[in-house]
Order: sequence, then structure tokens, then C-alpha cells
Amino acid sequence: MHEVRRAALGSARSCRQMMSSRAPKHILCIDDDQETAGLLAEELLERGFRITSAHGGHAGLAAILREGPDLVLSDISMPGVSGFDVLERLVALAPRFANMPFVFLTALTDRETELRGRQLGADDYVTKPVDFDILVTIIEARLAGVARRAMWPCQVGLNERETEVLTWAARGKTSNEIGQILDLTKRTVDFHMDNARLKLNASTRMHAAVKAASAGLINV
Repeated sequence: MHEVRRAALGSARSCRQMMSSRAPKHILCIDDDQETAGLLAEELLERGFRITSAHGGHAGLAAILREGPDLVLSDISMPGVSGFDVLERLVALAPRFANMPFVFLTALTDRETELRGRQLGADDYVTKPVDFDILVTIIEARLAGVARRAMWPCQVGLNERETEVLTWAARGKTSNEIGQILDLTKRTVDFHMDNARLKLNASTRMHAAVKAASAGLINV
């Protein structure tokens, strides 16, 4: 029970920290051409982003794993480790970056290359020469999508009891068993469970538990 309460408090702290954060978003630019990387960095810095540049795919992959940027802009045609290689290795080695937007920024305009990039899981595909107004619109849209996914658990607003009963439900406990664990009546357990289900817009209690676990609201 103490573990569940700690999880609930930790989730609340994370929400408060996220909502109070005003730090510039961190963009990693991967390009083996240092002049191109410099121009990207200069333009995006002027538009309020924090920029890191990595010259080449190997350095880019290392920078992602080391720094965990908010979004990656990557060239495709780079010697040794290409942009495709970076994305493939990232997906294989580091699932924790699955929600980090990855945008290809390349001079390759053929349909087959773009299709391959999107099939690998790229969030967008932008061709050079760069229209920075369009690029920044894409970056902001992708970052906004991440923010909405991150804000959802905070907006749900599960209280401590709701978090507890959902956690034990996800662990396969019945209402009677949860009541014994938490020293509550079955009726009280059902009350909190139904409130949680409504907040999560879930059709069943197990559906609510699955949604809460998927969003990181409970630790199963």
C-alpha cells in the first residue's frame, strides 16, 4: 500500500514539475555537413530552441542516448552511419525514446526514399532547401503532440484512493480482496473504482486499469 501511495505522489510531483517547466525545447541536429548544421542551429536558436549539433550518424546516435533531446532533425545521406541507420538502431536499442519525434531533413526528394523513412517510423520528412517557417511549424506540431500525451495523466486527476484500487485491480485483485488490503468495504472500493473508470473514459474496470497503466498513472 505504501508503494502505491508513493507512486501516486510521484505522479503528482511529475505533473507539477511539467506544468511549471518553461525551459526551451532541445533539438538535436544530425548532419555530416558542418556548414548546414551551423545554419540550422543559428536559425533555430533565433526561434527560441536549444540546439545541439552532431556531425555524422554515429555521433548523432551517441548524442541521443547521452542527452535525450526533445526532437531530432537528421540528414539521411551520411557516410558510415546513415540517418536510416540512426533511426533503426534507436528503435532497436532504446525503446524509451519511442515518443521522441524524429524528423528527416534531407536533399533526397524521391518517393522511394521518403516511403522508406516513414516506414522506419520517422514522424516527418522535410526536403532541402529548407523553408524554415514550414520546418518550425512541423517541429512545434510534433512537440505539441508529445505535450498533449504527457499532459493527459495530469488532466485525468485520479486521487490517491482511485490510484490504489486501480493498481490492485491491474494486479488481478477482486473488489473484496482490494477491500481487505486497503481496509475498505467492498462498497467503498467499488465507489472509487467507478469514479476512476469515469475519469478515464473506460467502459470496464479492467479497461480503466489498462489505460492507467499504459499512461504511467499506476505501477503494476
